[in-house]
Amino acid sequence: ATEKIRLIPQDFFAELCEQIIQHMNRKIPGINTVDLCQRIQTSGVDINIGDLAKIANTLSFLFSTAARNNLSTEELVTTLGSGVSMLPKHAVQVIRHVWNEQGKAIAVSEDARDMATVGQFVDMKWKLGVAMSSDSCRSLKYPYVTVTLTVADPSGQITDKSFEMTVPQFKNFFRQFKEMASVLETV
Repeated sequence: ATEKIRLIPQDFFAELCEQIIQHMNRKIPGINTVDLCQRIQTSGVDINIGDLAKIANTLSFLFSTAARNNLSTEELVTTLGSGVSMLPKHAVQVIRHVWNEQGKAIAVSEDARDMATVGQFVDMKWKLGVAMSSDSCRSLKYPYVTVTLTVADPSGQITDKSFEMTVPQFKNFFRQFKEMASVLETV
């Protein structure tokens, strides 16, 4: 991860660190590594989404460990300097600045740590479609519903999960949501 961090411009690295801290503070549901990766690639840096996700996971681990151990900014920077693989100077400066400004706000309670292992629902989109024909069947005229769920995994990386349902399956799905809503109203 250290070699890939060297490639990332300082402003993008700072944005990644700030998104991680905001995610840890429950201010945003997750880190949009896909969007950030595309913008980094547009700036001319050769990095893929997998490498950026590894960097995000490493930084999340770094910040959560620092918060759990209640490290000061100087203790964190000293710890980073004594590591096996040296981080680039611009990365250490960004980590120092972000931790100094926002690190103290990270609440690492037991409940927050337990909740973080589940992930978080961010958004849901759906669309109705009709399959008109296929190679094996000339006239289908079969309606279906495509649902896309946007979720943030425990590390904060935002991903989309899509699936298709028949109209009766979607009606059952909708009925279950109505049941959940009515139960939540009684709470």
